[in-house]
Amino acid sequence: MKKNTVVINADIGKGVINKNIYGHFAEHLGRGIYEGIWVGEDSPIPNTNGIRNDVLEALKNLKIPVLRWPGGCFADEYHWKDGIGPREDRKRMVNTHWGGVVENNHFGTHEFMMLCEMLDTEPYICGNVGSGTVQEMSEWVEYMTFDGESPMANWRKENGRDKPWDLKYFGVGNENWGCGGNMRPEYYADLYRQYQTYVRNYGDNRIYKIAGGANVDDYNWTEVLMKNASWLMDGLSLHYYTIPGDFWEGKGSATDFPESEWFITLQRALHMDTLITKHSTIMDKYDPEKRIGMIIDEWGTWFDPEPGTNPGFLYQQNTIRDALVAGIHFNIFHEHADRVQMTNIAQTVNVLQAMILTEGEKMLLTPTYHVFEMFKVHHDATLLSVDGNFDTYEFDGQSLPQTSVSASKDENDVVHISLCNLDHQNGANIDVDLRGIDLEAAEITGKLLTANEMNAHNTFEQPENVKPVTFNDVKAKGHSLSVALPPMSVVVLAVK
Repeated sequence: MKKNTVVINADIGKGVINKNIYGHFAEHLGRGIYEGIWVGEDSPIPNTNGIRNDVLEALKNLKIPVLRWPGGCFADEYHWKDGIGPREDRKRMVNTHWGGVVENNHFGTHEFMMLCEMLDTEPYICGNVGSGTVQEMSEWVEYMTFDGESPMANWRKENGRDKPWDLKYFGVGNENWGCGGNMRPEYYADLYRQYQTYVRNYGDNRIYKIAGGANVDDYNWTEVLMKNASWLMDGLSLHYYTIPGDFWEGKGSATDFPESEWFITLQRALHMDTLITKHSTIMDKYDPEKRIGMIIDEWGTWFDPEPGTNPGFLYQQNTIRDALVAGIHFNIFHEHADRVQMTNIAQTVNVLQAMILTEGEKMLLTPTYHVFEMFKVHHDATLLSVDGNFDTYEFDGQSLPQTSVSASKDENDVVHISLCNLDHQNGANIDVDLRGIDLEAAEITGKLLTANEMNAHNTFEQPENVKPVTFNDVKAKGHSLSVALPPMSVVVLAVK
């Protein structure tokens, strides 16, 4: 078995892991909102005010810190006034981006804000720059946050909400280099400057304004936005999906894939570190104090849709491979905690790398869900210094680090260590030199997520095929831990 060595300094903090790194994204896409989250009060599926109870309880367990809505590409064709008032009177529209289906607007601002209150999560609303107006965006913010006498506040009260909502995060457009308008960065920078002016702070509400950032490695976009508008933004977004194939020609199957696609998927997941580093370097030039957060508000795996489903619904299965992609990303995000202040996986239910899949009244939790649940111990914890010497995971003449490691200390001085073994065939022995802790007196517990097959996943017939189990293959001696990771596994240790 291969050997990996890690040094963790439990008494050297490197900043705080913002809990918003564990954020989520729910777009009006396929069965993500409708059926996945919203079923309506009259549904035979048990619900609370139209929100299905099983999904609600599962998401509560993740302690979702922030939820992005209504898109995505949908955001720049969404007109918020169509989604308020009596539902039977709401305008029906065609969802041109996602399957050409009719959107009845039954899930709108009031329903979304209600969901966030149920989940005790911060709403992150993405405004319409691509096909909307400055006035439309300005009035939406007024409708949601103004506590006083005004046309929008009065309208909100007529629609059943007397007090305004708290709204912290607001995105001024989405993917304006693509589906949000096919703009040049210079043009969008000017539009951002204009639109954000009218995203006002009413009363005590303070909005964290997020500018639409780059697609993958478009470093010029970041340069232009930072140069021309950085002083007017609190956050700048970045989008990157992990795709083993070609975006347009065929991304690859979520469950029927060869070893080569396993390897390239993890290789491309690790590329996130390079992207963050290079975009951060540009941001540092204009913002050396790191006031502006990097907001990676779309990330995750993107495979071909499941056979037999509407290709515009982006419904894909979720395997142990997806779980490792999530674990790798979180360990990377942690290491960039000085700049990365929020990320939002795409997406929450029934779309892309989802937490939850539903089919009628049935629901299952995916391997990715379990990683989010295991890693929630890192929320708002202090990032610890980690140095490693990792063996290689080799395939077809290429190599990757076999393991990925991160560590944090929570407010109760409990150290949590998250470890991923990327190798689908070989276990990984890791010697952890944990400095600053007396392991002789410590209690060590662990959780393990693994599988026997590369494409192991949960189905409605076998919903617990891949789930966490207790991990005991760790031994303490002196100030060292000896950990034996199974092939293709995610482990979280607690040392207290």
